[in-house]
Amino acid sequence: MTSRLPSPIYPVVDHPRWVERLGAAGARFIQLRLKNLDPEILRAQVIEAQEAATRHNVRLVLNDYWQLAIELGIDYIHIGQEDLDTADLDQIRAARIAFGISTHSHEELQRALSVSPDYVALGPIWETKLKKMIWGPQGVERLREWRKIIGPDMPLVAIGGITRERAPSCIAAGADSVAAVSDFIASPDPEGQVKHWLEACQI
Repeated sequence: MTSRLPSPIYPVVDHPRWVERLGAAGARFIQLRLKNLDPEILRAQVIEAQEAATRHNVRLVLNDYWQLAIELGIDYIHIGQEDLDTADLDQIRAARIAFGISTHSHEELQRALSVSPDYVALGPIWETKLKKMIWGPQGVERLREWRKIIGPDMPLVAIGGITRERAPSCIAAGADSVAAVSDFIASPDPEGQVKHWLEACQI
C-alpha cells in the first residue's frame, strides 16, 4: 500500500547519531525521543538530529518538546496523551508543524480525533519492555478496529513490541507506518535492518 506518511517504517531513536546512521541507510521518517537532558544539551542534540535529517531527506519527529520544535522548525511533533493538557495546538498549527498523538484506548482515540491530528498511533501492539505501560498488548485486531473507526484518510501508526517479522501484519491490518525502537538501535546491523524493514513493509 502507499503510505500517507513519509515512510512505512518509523524508527524511534534516543540520540541524533541514529538519525545520521538510519537516515543514511534509507529511513525517511524518524522520531527523536530524548529524556532527562539539560536544556542546552537537549537543544544541541535536536539541532544535530535536524542537520542529519536535512542531509538525508528525513522527516524528523520530535517527541514532546513542542516549543523547541516550533523554535527550530522541526517537521513533526509526537504528543502523548498527558502532553495534550499543555501543548498549544494552535501555535503548533500556526508554525505549520504536523503532529501525531499516542492512543491506547477508545477514550484516548476520541480525544485525539477531536483535535484533528496528522496521525494517530496505537500501542503497544505487542508487549514491550522498553517503556513501563499501564496498557496491555493491543494486538493486530485492534489496529483493524482503529482503522475502521478513524476511516481511510487518517494516517495510523503501530508501535510497541514490533519486530521486522511482525511489521507486515501491522501494515496488512491498516497501519500506514510501523514504529520500533529496539529492532533498530539494539540491532547488531541497524543499517541492514532499515533495508530489511523497508522490504518487509512493501506488501
